[in-house]
Amino acid sequence: MAENVLVDASFLVALINRRDTNHAWAGAQALILPSPWQTCESALSEALYTLGAPASRRLTDLIGRGAVTSSFHLADHVNEIVSLLRKYADLPMSLADACLVRMTEILSDPILLTTDHDFRIYRRHGRQVVPCVMPR
Repeated sequence: MAENVLVDASFLVALINRRDTNHAWAGAQALILPSPWQTCESALSEALYTLGAPASRRLTDLIGRGAVTSSFHLADHVNEIVSLLRKYADLPMSLADACLVRMTEILSDPILLTTDHDFRIYRRHGRQVVPCVMPR
């Protein structure tokens, strides 16, 4: 099992929104790779906005219980984030995606839970595949 489980906004939305096409997949992953999950503030912002009220309360509860934590400090990694955003500007890469890729570079034994297939394109440390689990 991975030492550091990271989650993207898309995973959080799928987990909370029962109408999401990836809801069952996200629930199964939550059992396999249980919380606490790490993410960045940008991903939390995306998820809260996407969920809207009242579903966003479920995510707020997860944050309040410590099941989801924001463990990334953008100010500490500005140059690396800007470099990633420039490299993938043609996709374009979101700030949350750049932060999560960077997190996979600095944390030991990471795995990212996401439904965003752009993570198959992104590379960490220049050429390494981002270790992630996503629906087929």
